[in-house]
Amino acid sequence: MVPPQNMNRRRTRRGPHSFPSSGRTYPGEWTNRNQPSWRERGCGQEDTRDKLEEDCVPKGTCQTMCTSFEMRQRQTQHRLHQYEMLRGTERDRQPRADPLRTVKEYARPAAGKDSTNPSDLRPPDVLKKTVRYLIDKIATSPNLQPWTEVYGFVFDRLRAVKQDMIIQRLSGTDCVTILEQAVRFLVYASYRLCGEPLRLYDPKINDMHVQEYMSWLLDCYVTGSTPYHNQEEYEAVNLLYNLGCTKALEHVMHLPEELRHTPDISLALLINRAYLERNPVRLLRLSKKLNFFQTCALHRHLSTCRRDLLLIYSHGFSSRNCRFPLEKLSNLLDLDKCFTAQYCPLYGVEINLENEVIFSKGAFADPEHGQGQCLQYHNNTTEKLLLLMGCTINK
Repeated sequence: MVPPQNMNRRRTRRGPHSFPSSGRTYPGEWTNRNQPSWRERGCGQEDTRDKLEEDCVPKGTCQTMCTSFEMRQRQTQHRLHQYEMLRGTERDRQPRADPLRTVKEYARPAAGKDSTNPSDLRPPDVLKKTVRYLIDKIATSPNLQPWTEVYGFVFDRLRAVKQDMIIQRLSGTDCVTILEQAVRFLVYASYRLCGEPLRLYDPKINDMHVQEYMSWLLDCYVTGSTPYHNQEEYEAVNLLYNLGCTKALEHVMHLPEELRHTPDISLALLINRAYLERNPVRLLRLSKKLNFFQTCALHRHLSTCRRDLLLIYSHGFSSRNCRFPLEKLSNLLDLDKCFTAQYCPLYGVEINLENEVIFSKGAFADPEHGQGQCLQYHNNTTEKLLLLMGCTINK
């Protein structure tokens, strides 16, 4: 019979020397004074990790706007856009690709597809050249119609440019230059194509991309080591485009005081305040001081402001014997006199034969869906687009 073991036997306490010698430091041990601390070791590891990540970032080597492989593939599959076909072969059974006009199209990331191949990526100088071609030769061309087709082509090719920028982690001056031109084009498109059928232009998708490009651009401004020449203009445009947005206003209020008090940003802050105070008269009066690019950013809020103005005046001047001059109302609405005469009846505001406005709070009504779009009340001239896009490219 085996005698029972003593359950109250004290266990032997192991000292520091009992641990395996793995180089680790345990509680109770003395560390070497010359040994680097854990903070120093951590910083060194982070620096090494950042350096390795930078080495792993692919660098594009494609020196053309479209790779030769994609060009041949799209030509074989009949996927060339009409703006990319070699002149004289458009009516052929298989149109040929023009190497000087074919631009890399956007492709969604797919499983098993290597999107980091350097030969498929365009370096920063080629990306800038591509964007310049899209703006100079496509977007501002007076011979390419309809403009909805132009917009669809440029919009898709700009997405491909952004994709190459993200993969290569582009930053600095080259990144800012490309983003500024992309934002300028998309903001103008939101102005020019407002009211187009949804199958031709989706304002929500365009707005989503404007916000993405703008957020990236503003982040480049904040993290940049040197100030950028166009920062004042684009900070103001961001606030005007996102009028009434708390996040956009908070971003402006955190800007340096010297930048915040520049003329463009100060005017944008005044317009934003008038919008928050529901003062359409003051907002429309201040909007006359904006340049064309800033007006394009503000335009999507103007329909609401004009509607509020007519509603306020319909209550304030609702009287049987009250007559309001049409010319003065057109000045308040910032519309031509003929456009004002067409615009007011949509909201139940009557205009008599003597060009006098008759307001009535009982007759005011919102227009039917699809009517009153600002597309009918602004001028879509290519000259303005040339001026708008050219000022950024020349800078």
